[in-house]
Amino acid sequence: MSVREFVVLGTASQVPTRHRNHNGYLLRWDSEGILFDPGEGTQRQMLRAGVAAHDLNRICVTHFHGDHSLGLAGVIQRINLDRVPHPVTAHYPASGQRFFDRLRYATAYRETVEIAEEPVSGDGAVLAETPAYRLEARRLSHPVESYGYRLVEPDGRRMLPERLAEHGIAGPDVGRLQREGRLGDVTLDDVSEVRRGQRVAFVMDTRLCAGVTDLAEGCDLLVIESTFLDEDGQLAADHGHLTAGQAARVARDGGVRHLVLTHFSQRYTDPEEFARQARAAGFEGELTVARDLDRVQVPKRT
Repeated sequence: MSVREFVVLGTASQVPTRHRNHNGYLLRWDSEGILFDPGEGTQRQMLRAGVAAHDLNRICVTHFHGDHSLGLAGVIQRINLDRVPHPVTAHYPASGQRFFDRLRYATAYRETVEIAEEPVSGDGAVLAETPAYRLEARRLSHPVESYGYRLVEPDGRRMLPERLAEHGIAGPDVGRLQREGRLGDVTLDDVSEVRRGQRVAFVMDTRLCAGVTDLAEGCDLLVIESTFLDEDGQLAADHGHLTAGQAARVARDGGVRHLVLTHFSQRYTDPEEFARQARAAGFEGELTVARDLDRVQVPKRT
């Protein structure tokens, strides 16, 4: 059975609080799992959320600030301890190679699993092409090199029953037409339409920049930092972050269907204010102000 959901492991920026763990997020995409930005405590949050090391196929680190990466050491060692039976690929900014190396080999352990290192550089790139998705990265704007990630499912076809009936096509012939693209004089285009693939983006520490808008464009699910409220916009700009209103306007302008706000400063005590400011900025789609251990479904295809 296909499962596409975003599991929130932690939502705090800079320091954990009584109610928010350091960052950590898992995207379940059918049979694969992609772990984003494992901060401290990620292993324990995985346990609480029912996420196992065996669920991980990729690890994507946006940047090497501690709240986004200090959990790497434990997660990598757990992957090896549990002898995960498949290779795991790690993506991270190439400029932070020394930090990745230190975290990967922070203490002594026995390596039993292949961890493939595929760092990101430049303005971003297509990192992986699989039958199920294309993984992309875009450069963001933060005091240290930072990248956002985006998963794009290939477009498919939606069969149109009324057109099939018009051409007298039914039963096994439908499958044959899908496989071969033509049945006699009838082409697949005659009886179907494009079904756009699902798109999910993950955007952490950044100011507004071209990379943010590129990643958000047309997304079914956008998970994005909103460290500050709008009244602290200057603080956000100074430290390379977004406000709730800025994140919401990016989602509004990009046609995002479901917006997930996360990475909150400890200075705020009322999470609903983030939702109020997002609505005031004009975002009308589905909205989640993330809490630790939330599970957010990727919206169904339209």
